[in-house]
Order: sequence, then C-alpha cells, then structure tokens
Amino acid sequence: MVAPSLKLQDLIEEIRGAKTQAQEREVIQKECAHIRASFRDGDPVHRHRQLAKLLYVHMLGYPAHFGQMECLKLIASSRFTDKRVGYLGAMLLLDERHDAHLLITNSIKNDLSQGIQPVQGLALCTLSTMGSAEMCRDLAPEVEKLLLQPSPYVRKKAILTAVHMIRKVPELSSVFLPPCVHLLHERHHGILLGTITLITELCERSPAALRHFRKVVPQLVQILRTLVTTGYSTEHSISGVSDPFLQVQILRLLRILGRNHEESSETMNDLLAQVATNTDTSRNAGNAVLFETVLTIMDIRSAAGLRVLAVNILGRFLLNSDRNIRYVALTSLLRLVQSDHSAVQRHRPTVVDCLQETDASLSRRALELSLALVNSSNVRAMMQELQAFLESCPPDLRADCASGILLAAERFAPTKRWHIDTILHVLTTAGTHVRDDAVANLTQLIGGAQELHAYSVRRLYNALAEDISQQPLVQVAAWCIGEYGDLLLEGNCEEIEPLQVDEEEVLALLEKVLQSHMSLPATRGYALTALMKLSTRLQGDNNRIRQVVSIYRSCLDVELQQRAVEYDTLFRKYDHMRAAILEKMPLVERDGPQADEEAKESKAAAQLSEAAPAPTEPQASQLLDLLDLLDGASGDAQHPPPLDPSPGGALVYLLDLPCAPPPPAPIPDLKVFEREGVQLNLSFIRPPENPALLLITATATNSSEGDVTDFICQAAVPKSLQLQLQAPSGNTVPARGGLPITQLFRILNPNKAPLRLKLRLTYNHFHQSVQEIFEVNNLPVESWQ
Repeated sequence: MVAPSLKLQDLIEEIRGAKTQAQEREVIQKECAHIRASFRDGDPVHRHRQLAKLLYVHMLGYPAHFGQMECLKLIASSRFTDKRVGYLGAMLLLDERHDAHLLITNSIKNDLSQGIQPVQGLALCTLSTMGSAEMCRDLAPEVEKLLLQPSPYVRKKAILTAVHMIRKVPELSSVFLPPCVHLLHERHHGILLGTITLITELCERSPAALRHFRKVVPQLVQILRTLVTTGYSTEHSISGVSDPFLQVQILRLLRILGRNHEESSETMNDLLAQVATNTDTSRNAGNAVLFETVLTIMDIRSAAGLRVLAVNILGRFLLNSDRNIRYVALTSLLRLVQSDHSAVQRHRPTVVDCLQETDASLSRRALELSLALVNSSNVRAMMQELQAFLESCPPDLRADCASGILLAAERFAPTKRWHIDTILHVLTTAGTHVRDDAVANLTQLIGGAQELHAYSVRRLYNALAEDISQQPLVQVAAWCIGEYGDLLLEGNCEEIEPLQVDEEEVLALLEKVLQSHMSLPATRGYALTALMKLSTRLQGDNNRIRQVVSIYRSCLDVELQQRAVEYDTLFRKYDHMRAAILEKMPLVERDGPQADEEAKESKAAAQLSEAAPAPTEPQASQLLDLLDLLDGASGDAQHPPPLDPSPGGALVYLLDLPCAPPPPAPIPDLKVFEREGVQLNLSFIRPPENPALLLITATATNSSEGDVTDFICQAAVPKSLQLQLQAPSGNTVPARGGLPITQLFRILNPNKAPLRLKLRLTYNHFHQSVQEIFEVNNLPVESWQ
C-alpha cells in the first residue's frame, strides 16, 4: 500500500529528523514522487499545498523544475491561496533563462488591473523580482497607473517595481518622469523613500531626466532640512538620528543633481554645511549620514570652505575606533588628495600613524595615501616614515611600498646623494621586492653624478660585503665596482669614514657572488663583467681574473658561457685592445631627444677614434673576429672587405656608431572603442632589433561621471600569430579623466600576415555590468608589414 502524502509541517519534521543524508534523500525522493503524482492527477484543491512542499525541497537544494508549470496554473486561479503560493513559486523557480516566465505576463496584467490590493501586491513583487526586459516593456503602462493609486501599500510596491524596470530597460525613463514630481509631495515614509530611489535611478541612466529633476533641487533641500531640524517621525529615528536611511538617499540624489552644475550646487551648499555640523557622530547612523554628506560635498561644485570642512570630517573619522570608518576615511582622502592636497596634508601625521594598523586593508590604504601626500617640501620626513614602515611591513605590502618609495624619491629628490642613499636603503631592506627597472635607474643615476662616484662605490661595497642575498643590490654593486673600482681602492672619499680595501678583497667578494647559490644568472653576469673591467683598473696581476673567466667557459648557463668565452678570447687574442674596449660607460641622458643622443654618440665615437692608435690592416681584420668569437680561431676565417685605413677606423667599425639605422616612422594610434565616456586606444611599437614583434599598448580612459570598476580586457589573434598579454596596470578607471589603465600586448608575426584583433571588454559602469566583444580589422598597415 502506498504511503499517503505528508503535510508540509510533517515533511519538515521528518527531513529534520533524518540522521544521515541518505535518509534525507530517501524522504525527499518519496515525497517528490507523491508531488508528481498529484500534479499528474490535476488535483485543484491540494495543488497549492503540493507546490508549497516542493518549494521547501527547492530551498534545500534539490531539483524542483517540474513545478514550473504548476506555478502558472496557480497564478491563473481565482483563489487567493492559490495565487499566493503560485507567485511565490514563480519568484523562486522562474527567471529570464526560462521561456516559461513569459507565460505569466497576461496573468500579471490581469491581476494588476483587478483592484484587489493583496493580489496587486503579489503581482508587483513577482514582476520586480524576475521581470525580464520584455515583461517590463509590456507591463510598464499598468505600473505607471498604479503609481497614482490612493492606496499607499500599492503605490510603494509600484515604485519599487518601476525601479526594477528602469534598471532593466532605461528607455522607459520617459514613462515614469511625470508621476515622480507628484510623489515627492507624499508624507508616507515608504513612498517618499522609494520615490527618491526611483529618481536616483532615472538621473543615473537618462541625461534628459537629470536635466528635468534639477528643477526640484530646492524641494529636496527643503525635505532634508526638515529632517535635520524637526525630524520625520520618531518611529523612523535610529540612535537619535532622524530617519538616516531617507537622509542618505536624499544626499545621494543631491550629489548626482549637483555634479557639474553650478546653480544646483549653490542651492545645496548651506544645507550641506548644516548637516555636516549638526549630525551626531557618537552613533554609526550619524557617521553614515556624515560620510554621505562628505561624498556629496566632494562631488558637487561646493565652496572651498565646505571642502575643507569635509576633509576635516574625514580626519576625525581616522581617529574613530571602528576600523570600517577609518577605512572609508582613508579611501575618501585618497580621492581628495589631488584636488585638495593642502587640506589633506593637515592630517598627514594621523595618516602615517595608520600605517601601523594590524588590519592589512587599512595599512594598504594608509600606504597609498601616504605616498600620494609626498611632495618636495616633506619628502625627507615622509621618506623616513615610509622607510621605517618598509622594514616592518607585511610581505604582501613590501613590493608596493618599495616601488612607491622609489617613484617618490625619483620625483622629489632634493639632492642626488639623498636620492642614491634612499634607493640603497630600499635595495638593502627589500631588494627582492623592487621593480625590474630599479637596477637600471640607479646605475644611470650614479653614472650621471660624477662627484658621487667614489661615495657610491664605497657605500655599495660595504653593503655587498654585509649581504649578498638581495639580488638587485648585488647587481648594482657589481656594476659600480666594475666601473669605479679604481676609486674604491684609492680610498680618498671624504664623505664617509676611510676604509682601506685591497685588490684581493675586492676580487674575493666578486668571486663569492659568482659562487653563491643565491645569485641569479643575471647577477653572475654582472659579477663576471665587473671582474673583467677590474682587469683594466687594478694595478696587480690579472692571472686570478683570467682563471675565473676561463672556469665559466664551460658554464651550463648559455649566456654566462658566451660572455666568459668572449672575455677569455679578449685576453688571449686582443689583449692590446682590452683597455679601450673596457673603458667606463659613457653618460646616457634619460629622456633627452633622439637627436641629442645621436650627437653625443657621434662625439664619443670621434673621441675614441682620436684616442685609439692607428692599427694596421691585419689588426683590423683580426678585430672583426671579435664579433663572432664562438666560431673559433680566425686564422682561416674569411674576412670581409678591408676597412678604410683611417686612424681608429677599426674601433669605430666595432662600435658601429656611424652606421646606426634611422629610427622607424611612428605608427599612428587607433581608437577602437567608445561608450558612455569609456574609451580604449591602441598605440603600436615595432622594436628595430626584432621587426617580427609588435608591442601594442591598450589604454583605457574614462571621461564620464562614474568610476569604471572590475575592468578586464582580453584579446585574441589568428592562429598564425602568437599573442602574450601582460598584466594590466589596474582594474579601476576613475571618473572625469582619472588615471588610465594600460596593458601591453606582445604579438609575434614572423610571416607578416595581415593583423586582426578580437577584443572582449568587461567592466562595471553606473552600477551595470557591461560586456563588449568586437573585432578590430582596421589596424595600421605599418603594424604588420
């Protein structure tokens, strides 16, 4: 005999009483079989009870899709008990992915026009929960009529449904504009709060609505002033703050209406000052209202004194014991630091104290703000604080802190010596966390400060003698010792204490670097080159250096092996040219024009030509063999045509200075995407040394009034090409022309095939998720031919 179907309460008790998951599944499977049988029999009396049990099963995570059509039958029923369960089932079991949801459109339309308030409420709740764009377009007129119904219960739900419709179909904005002005005069709290939310959605998605509602700014100001002074009603007050939810919504709407509009901003200035000074901050509700006030002051064209007041409020937030409040204060100050730098500077000591927070998110925000506060007047004090933080900061913050210190020092360094000391401190403390260009930047800085060569080489030698684990520090120290080893041995530096160093100690230290298991291949290359350069700067015998170089001729690392073979050949075959080839590196201007660089190179070549002795023709032909040392002895090698026998011609040919190819013509940039102020531009570079490689820099900018968050750019190319995507510089593009996002694409096109790109952009903008997929077929011909 088949067991009878259980009631909902009995089913819940039996499921909760199951001791194992297998028992629970057995109970649910039996009851689902009863529910299916009841649906097949078409029992109209108990259908809503069976569906209620099925909804409970669905809430536990078990399949319940077979009840979708029963929801439609219950909704079409004339009984309220059936409609209640049917609408609940539609909200839980149906969504836009199922075509069945379109079948209830007529039922909802009939229920909205019936005039029965509970039924209208059920239909509106269902429409605002799972209404698709098609349903919203079909039912918008019915919802508009309900906005002006006398019942507050129906109007409140109709307003919330209109908010959902605007989010789904922004084109419906014109339908709901007229009723909103009348609804602002309502005294019912739920209706007024919903109306403010609806107007906010309309203004964010429709420029016409934004212009329309700027006329009601005085009315909104009056509503908020009444809330602040007399209150709305005691039942809506929280911790002594009059209706904070309504205050926050009105402030958010005023922020949208006053943005980039002088007249509206002027109207609300006095009110914002009143809210900012009279709001109680002893409770979290007051802090919420105050923070929303600060955001509004920041976004509109407010008076200068009002902006200073907003910054001071955020400064008080930094002293709050609640970590969440301190976090939002740091985030807001970071947004303000560019426009109100001097006002934010007053709170610099408090910001620096936040670096010692145990919460990782707080200390990261404090670090970003501290770096943004660095300028030429406080760079020394701020660098001391940041360097102290670098020594004790968590490992996940060390890379950001080190990079920030290096960038700030490069931008605001008062002297070159201070700049060098700062970089050395960073390399000593967190050398493994610095950016890849830190080594090149420091070597260039030291090379350009001729008066600090002796000081730098002695500082670096001392640092290297203490620690060889920080690879960037070891690389800079090896380069500096190789270039200025003679100054290290002279010991005539007046900047630091005298230190007597002999040749053997220097060579032993470089050999220690070469033999260390911590040294990277690039570091060993620096050390080997330093040893080679010291062979021309030291006065003693070079046999020790020659032995070390010969050892690495059989190194497993190909780059290091090639370098050792070349240096060994230079010792054996071209020893008379070694001093000229291993001269000190010339000074390279960092950002000078191309013409100036070429002129300096030509001048350096001329000086080398004058200094070099006039070689004979056989010497010139032997010198050419240096270009291909791995081919063995050049006694039987085929030589190119003889050079011009002018003095220094061989050396000039070796350096190849006069024969540098002209720079390629620049490739024009290309704009490939633009939508609501978000723009994506592509710039192209083809390195002369590798014409098959194309470097594309994608730059995303944002000129709109809302931030772009979670920005992701993905690309694809035809199979005949190879694509490598580098990590982007960030994932947020601030509003109104903030710092753009850049991302590098490396495309290898050895066959010079026509280039096509397929891009996919995903991001969030104005509280909406955007995804765009498009092809770029109009790339410049110079980018691939």
